[in-house]
Amino acid sequence: FTRTYHRIRIPIIPSSRLTMSRTHLSAALLLVVSCAAASSPAFINTLALKGASTRTGRFPAISMKDVSTQGSTYSDGALADHFFANIKSKPVTPSSDASTTVESKIAPTNSKKLPVVEFSGGKVSGPSGPILPEGTLDFLEAKPYYDQSGITVNVAKQKNPFIGKIVSTQRIVGPNAPGEICNVVLSHGGKLPYWEGQSYGVLPPGIDPKRNKPYGVRLYSIASTRYGDDLKGTTTTFCVRRAVYVDPETGKEDPAKKGVCSNMLCDAKPGDEIKLTGPSGKVLLMPEEKKDQVYIMVATGTGIAPFRAFLRRLFGEANPRNKDFKGLAWLLLGVANKDSLLYDEEFQIYKKQYPEHLRLDYALSREGQLNKKGGKMYIQDKMEESSEEVFQALDKGAHIYFCGLK
Repeated sequence: FTRTYHRIRIPIIPSSRLTMSRTHLSAALLLVVSCAAASSPAFINTLALKGASTRTGRFPAISMKDVSTQGSTYSDGALADHFFANIKSKPVTPSSDASTTVESKIAPTNSKKLPVVEFSGGKVSGPSGPILPEGTLDFLEAKPYYDQSGITVNVAKQKNPFIGKIVSTQRIVGPNAPGEICNVVLSHGGKLPYWEGQSYGVLPPGIDPKRNKPYGVRLYSIASTRYGDDLKGTTTTFCVRRAVYVDPETGKEDPAKKGVCSNMLCDAKPGDEIKLTGPSGKVLLMPEEKKDQVYIMVATGTGIAPFRAFLRRLFGEANPRNKDFKGLAWLLLGVANKDSLLYDEEFQIYKKQYPEHLRLDYALSREGQLNKKGGKMYIQDKMEESSEEVFQALDKGAHIYFCGLK
């Protein structure tokens, strides 16, 4: 473990930039997927780790004795040693596809019609689904399209939020999924533009009883491309998990402790007004200069949101990047079971259309394949199975992204 990687940015620690060796990188993987919720449910929101610098080709290194976050300290290399203790070296063919694809809830088709989500909790108030590229879509592109110098942030602020409107709210998980997740489409009228990988803030109404002040901003990663699901550049999409608290003694939900913002969004009706801030963030953007770029995306649950936007840009729209892309998009997604898979019907269509450029690996913790120790298959176990391929890709300049909680 001697090669070093460019840099890692953890937004939860203001202005922190750590250059990490391969050992440190291994520790970071475990830190994200195994220890993220050790101290706080919101411990890690989004993490982006980029590979080689295409400008310099060098990887400057710094000493990092330990990483201390939220009261927990992890010694240099200790987690990496644990993570890779039992890995067996295997020859890997870079072009091979060893992915484990779970059967789609909706069979892939060539139809350009928007599919109906199989398990909608009620009447679907608006369509949101995969399409296939046709025509030309470039009216929101930079010139050249990969130039990110003009990306805007914080157009709308907390003191002067933008008022968006709900277009549709739709349940997108099956009946056996633990909890409820909704696809929420909002209209911004083209006045709050964003790029894939950015977030919006939402200001829920009311007063926080703990602070006796208005509720603060809740950030949501955007799950649509800059063109929106309507391709008109006027909407944005959230992937929202309804936050509820179940009393361990009674087994019943306590309404007083439910998530204020997530419940507001999941219960919203078309036309409801929502206070928005942003867009925010430049950490999770996709570099698009190289046609053969490799993107590795690691998500748990609703952490799929920005990667759904990535995949739609690469495979679901007739934008310039879709026409140029010759690389690989590799998604590793961890959820509880098949009913919890998010946007799988879209991904399966893309996989059928672009089999050489999209790889899907799913870790279902409550059903299906077990890990090598006979336990539940979590995302870190799925990554361990392909660890050598991950490092080979990073050696060649791949970019790896993490989004989601433990």
